Amino acid sequence: MIPRSTHPANRERSADALEEYLLNLTRRRFFGSLAGSLGAGLGGVALAQLMGSRTATAATVAPDAQNILAHLPDYAPKAKRVIYMHMEGAPSQLDLFDYKPNLVDRFNEELPASIRNGQRITTMTSGQTRFPVAPTIFRFDHHENSEDGIMLSELLPHTGSVANELCFIHSMHTQAINHEPGITFFQTGSEQPGRPSFGSWMSYGLGSGNKNIPAFVVMITQGIGNMQALSARFWGSGFLPSEHQGCRLRAGRDAVLYLRDPDGVSREDRRRMLDLVGQLNEEEFSQSLDPEVHARISQFEMAYRMQMSVPELTDFSDETPQTLEMYGPDVRTPGSFAANCLMARRLAQRDVRFIQLYMRGWDQHGNLPSELRAQCKAVDQPQAALIKDLKRLGLLDETLVLWSGEFGRTAYSQGMLTKTNYGRDHHPRCFSLWLAGGGVKPGISYGKTDDFSYNIIENPVEVHDLHATMLHLLGLDHKKLTYRAQGRDYRLTDVKGNVIKQILS
Repeated sequence: MIPRSTHPANRERSADALEEYLLNLTRRRFFGSLAGSLGAGLGGVALAQLMGSRTATAATVAPDAQNILAHLPDYAPKAKRVIYMHMEGAPSQLDLFDYKPNLVDRFNEELPASIRNGQRITTMTSGQTRFPVAPTIFRFDHHENSEDGIMLSELLPHTGSVANELCFIHSMHTQAINHEPGITFFQTGSEQPGRPSFGSWMSYGLGSGNKNIPAFVVMITQGIGNMQALSARFWGSGFLPSEHQGCRLRAGRDAVLYLRDPDGVSREDRRRMLDLVGQLNEEEFSQSLDPEVHARISQFEMAYRMQMSVPELTDFSDETPQTLEMYGPDVRTPGSFAANCLMARRLAQRDVRFIQLYMRGWDQHGNLPSELRAQCKAVDQPQAALIKDLKRLGLLDETLVLWSGEFGRTAYSQGMLTKTNYGRDHHPRCFSLWLAGGGVKPGISYGKTDDFSYNIIENPVEVHDLHATMLHLLGLDHKKLTYRAQGRDYRLTDVKGNVIKQILS
């Protein structure tokens, strides 16, 4: 019998524990020296985050501390920031992007067993005795302004006007078949909760571009129809330091809760309070050597500066009437997708690194045609205006825009099928998304599905590949952007992911 202390598995665990212990010792020496030199000021990591100067930061700290700070770009980036529009609920690729004209002649036919091939389906349709093919009732239009002659649904005429700027991927696939793990996977690279979100990885990897606004900002629009829950952990920092978590901007009077000073408290009072709290936190840090104490100081100081920057950010009075008209009639309604798209452009102008827009309501298991019309009406003009506005201001080339849901929808109808009404179940095997700007080829389509938009037949792309490609465009090698936690190195792409070089400009 092998003694417990010398068993290979125990030796490995002991080595991990020792490595983590030594790493913490290094951290404590580093932060301890900073505490002594900075006194009650911001901690070193917080200061580096707020200054946004990666090279200067690495050059001014001790060599053994450089690996603790956020990463420098691995090579010259094509993009400086990301605007990620997540269509929560999974839009139907068959009704919007993946043109399958031959399905018209197969209306109400049984989906061939050779196509379905025994693949996993949800419990919502597992009890159906038939899987009738449901061709889209919407016309598709050919957009000659794009390099590949992209075909888009009639529901997206404004998006079609910028087809020459868009790069469509029709061969996306995922393992998740339900919303919660599907959204979690798209945001964090794992179906299991607890990992850092993409925006948090980007904040950690590139730091902040604006000292007065968080590097990662989130906005949510309530859609039409069946809406899944949105958990704050979708924009959480996981095991990364907490200053990298997303900051949600809310609709209404207070874009950020508790940012406004209470009645009777002046800005000078707030400054004195923060200075005192900073001193107390530094005393706490000298005892615990916990880096999260400096993260707390960083967040307090950021909130103080946001008291001035956020009201200016959310005030559209400096926008021209022409710009407001371009985004559509809903742009003056706080929290609408139009207002959030304009806010995204204003955040991009202010060098915010990761801007996330959630649009709820795409989960159309029944009554798809009417609900899809309403959803598309809400997003079509604003998202096209965002692309045009970014290009007008010279920001599109350095801004990577992503539009996607968490998976696709089935070619067969869920429930009753008629010539004018149907629903579609979840479908992870294939779906479509689009990218724009930031170093991707414009006006092209990549990947193909079969005649039923059920299986991929050319150039499959999984979520890790998409993440690896986006990080590449931001100047980061996805294999090197790591953070050590719980005895191992983690990364956004886990142990997978390949850069999709064919879509790079």
